[in-house]
Amino acid sequence: MTDNEQKVLERLLEHSDEFRGLYDRHNELKARVRDAELGHVPMDSMRLGELKREKLRTKDRMAMLIAAHGEERAASSV
Repeated sequence: MTDNEQKVLERLLEHSDEFRGLYDRHNELKARVRDAELGHVPMDSMRLGELKREKLRTKDRMAMLIAAHGEERAASSV
């Protein structure tokens, strides 16, 4: 992650309820996937796949918000 992306992420965490919710959900899913892969939580491969896909969709949405926010900031500084 670039310095600019990190700054955008911090701004979004502070000011966007949607982004903060996605960020929290992504971290929750990340922990659940890790626990399942380590065998700490029993889970069938189908359910694990569903969690991984949801985690990826959440991360993709966060990336879209970061990119859009970065573009807004760049446009407003011109």
